[in-house]
Amino acid sequence: MESRYHPADIEEKWQQTWTEQAIDSTLTDATLPKFYALSMFPYPSGNLHMGHVRNYTITDVIARVYRMRGYRVLHPMGWDAFGLPAENAAIERGIHPAKWTYANIAQMKAELQRLGLSYDWDREVATCSPDYYRWTQWIFQQFFHAGLAYQKEASVNWDPVDQTVLANEQVDSEGYSWRSGAKVERKLLKQWFFKITDYAEELLQDLDKLSGWPERVKLMQANWIGKSVGAYLEFPIVGSEDKIAVFTTRPDTVYGVTYVVLAPEHPLTLQVTTGDRKIAVNEFIESVAGESEIDRTAEDKPKRGIPTGGMAINPFTGEEIPIWIADYVLYEYGTGAVMGVPAHDARDFQFATQQQLPIKVVITPTQGEEPETLEAAYTEPGYMVNSGMFDGAPSTEGKQAIIDYAQSQGYGKARVQYRLRDWLISRQRYWGVPIPVVHCPNCGAVPVPEEELPVRLPEDVEFSGKGASPLAQLEDWLNVPCPTCGTPAKRETDTMDTFIDSSWYFLRYPDATNEGAVFDSAKTNDWMPVDQYVGGIEHAILHLLYSRFFTKVLRDRGLLNFDEPFQRLLTQGMVQSLTYKNTETGKYIPAEKIADIDNPTDPTTGDPLTPCYEKMSKSKYNGIAPLTVLEKYGADTARMFILFKAPPEKDLEWDDADVEGQFRFLNRVWRLVMEFIEKQGESKAEDSKVEKDLRRAIHTAIKEITDDLEGDYQFNTAVSEMMKLSNALNDVSCIASPVYEEGIQTLLLLLAPFAPHIAEELWQTLGHSESIHRQSWPVVDESALVVDEITLVIQIMGKTRGTVEVPATEDKALLEQYARESEVAQRYIDGKEIKKVIVVPKRNLVNFVVAG
Repeated sequence: MESRYHPADIEEKWQQTWTEQAIDSTLTDATLPKFYALSMFPYPSGNLHMGHVRNYTITDVIARVYRMRGYRVLHPMGWDAFGLPAENAAIERGIHPAKWTYANIAQMKAELQRLGLSYDWDREVATCSPDYYRWTQWIFQQFFHAGLAYQKEASVNWDPVDQTVLANEQVDSEGYSWRSGAKVERKLLKQWFFKITDYAEELLQDLDKLSGWPERVKLMQANWIGKSVGAYLEFPIVGSEDKIAVFTTRPDTVYGVTYVVLAPEHPLTLQVTTGDRKIAVNEFIESVAGESEIDRTAEDKPKRGIPTGGMAINPFTGEEIPIWIADYVLYEYGTGAVMGVPAHDARDFQFATQQQLPIKVVITPTQGEEPETLEAAYTEPGYMVNSGMFDGAPSTEGKQAIIDYAQSQGYGKARVQYRLRDWLISRQRYWGVPIPVVHCPNCGAVPVPEEELPVRLPEDVEFSGKGASPLAQLEDWLNVPCPTCGTPAKRETDTMDTFIDSSWYFLRYPDATNEGAVFDSAKTNDWMPVDQYVGGIEHAILHLLYSRFFTKVLRDRGLLNFDEPFQRLLTQGMVQSLTYKNTETGKYIPAEKIADIDNPTDPTTGDPLTPCYEKMSKSKYNGIAPLTVLEKYGADTARMFILFKAPPEKDLEWDDADVEGQFRFLNRVWRLVMEFIEKQGESKAEDSKVEKDLRRAIHTAIKEITDDLEGDYQFNTAVSEMMKLSNALNDVSCIASPVYEEGIQTLLLLLAPFAPHIAEELWQTLGHSESIHRQSWPVVDESALVVDEITLVIQIMGKTRGTVEVPATEDKALLEQYARESEVAQRYIDGKEIKKVIVVPKRNLVNFVVAG
């Protein structure tokens, strides 16, 4: 056996072996407890990055530990393979999206296998495969039949030159098209939506069930759902039978409404606009059409608006108030209109001050006192003033009183509203799941019959990036008879948002090869929910929310028997690396272009550069390719560094020295095992105390590492405990003893989930025929942890004079007795008067204060 550790040789050997063998023969053993370990599946971009390595290594350790603990473990992998990058590649490189995607999958799969990840590749899925998206289409139809899929008009980014819809990422920060350079417009198109708002309350309430989720993720989801309790109020339009509906959480301020604001896109906008204002209003609407939603609602952006000339009536005061339109009001949110209460809303105060609109105080901090001037909006509770019959009432009570009065007078009613909006799933692109609907002039939108699924993506497609979706240009594919009446009809040419694909993939893994159903409910209900889900915090809202929504809908369709898909969630931190930034220009400078790395300056401007750790990125010149690390140090070293450097939920700063340190540690483990094998036949006299101490170190390591892998996973401290055990083994001379052999084997068993290749190689070298990954996790022998002897420190006048071995105890009287009787104490005290004795049991210390 080679006495030196060569990671490349052993890793290639075991990766080949594991590829040929079934990863887990216990998957179908229903007598064993189940554990479903899952990483968020990747987009196949072509190369792994260190964020992937961290995510997948964390999950793999968890999966391997649970296998060793006697669980049947499901640990699958797949590919979130639809999306815009593949279509962009088709446009730029003249390669079909499918060819580009599958080539990337093959490359990334090979890189994943080099990491020694224990995936059940027999369950691999790719969302772009017809075998998978057939069932995505089937699920769409479940939503359609349940009344949860519908069409309505919604705005899109429109390139007026290329005559095509743009994704948000295809529009630059200035609002121009990434390809044509044209100023992007907003355009209304009829699109498909999922009615997630029907589940808003349940999605909010069930966050309480997710005790295994980080609190900040649950808070992010709650804020995204955004439940508001308030009032729906109607303001009559002067000279019209129509009314402007608003929602407010502060009905107690309604007497302070001095204007109302419509979204520019609101259907009533042009109706309320007077003749002398039409040109100005139309120009304003056109200018707002070029702004993104983010731009329109940004807190630090000035609010733009103009009057329509129309007037509404505040039904509570009877006063006529002006109707404005403004860019900060969105038609898609709420009612598309707001009531302006500038005295008690910060945004309204800013807008009213800017536009010189009236500001009327109706809530005061103390009863009976009104401010002479208002420097800022007063938004806290208080007492109602200038509010008719409600004057003097506490505003907290006034809310319900106003609602009751509005309802009795026909002005409005109580309402609960959510920030959450229905999910727009239409994408005007090719590389996605075709929406399985045919549009018939007689029957309307008709779902494609189940037996005709999947509606396949046609292969003979041209990609120019211009005009309508490529699917809309294929006449043979587009024109079909209506499935219901046979009338000539047209297919839906929109494809689905890729979040659809990732909202149910975890349900397919337990029955990934089923050709006759989306999944066998018995199998999926057996494995679900996922016991441990691992992924980035960037998916804390949409992906997780949509997955929860899908689970609840499919439950209500009778396919699932659980409410939530992910029992525990771990959001791993980012992998960061050192980069150099010019804070004056905002540019990053490659390290190789810096003349003096200790005093870095910009080679172009001469400005001093700021060294900082940031997320690895090509644009920041601080990316480190995983393959570079694997080729130099091996996969086990990469895994160990990733796990050791930081707790999993914290950001990790890349450090070559720490990578080298983990490589040295694995070399030390290798040498320990090789030396043990060489000296197995030698006879050694046993030292009972040395063996007791070593066995205590062995079982302390088992206890501490087992604790580190329970609940909140602390892989970094687990690796530290392995290092302590290796040091304990290195420090003793009882190499041929049974206790030392126990220590060697225990170290390898504890190491196996973390560094699977070297652990397997050394385990087999010790003479074991069965894989180390099929062994049981070590169990603590509590008796080995019992300390029967301690080293007592003897001090004279606070100065340590020696130590003595005594029976373990925390009894102060006994410790003092042992110390007095010790040779050390007798030698240094030697007849002197002992004035005081200080005994510190926790520190195993006795200090004698003597006279003279």
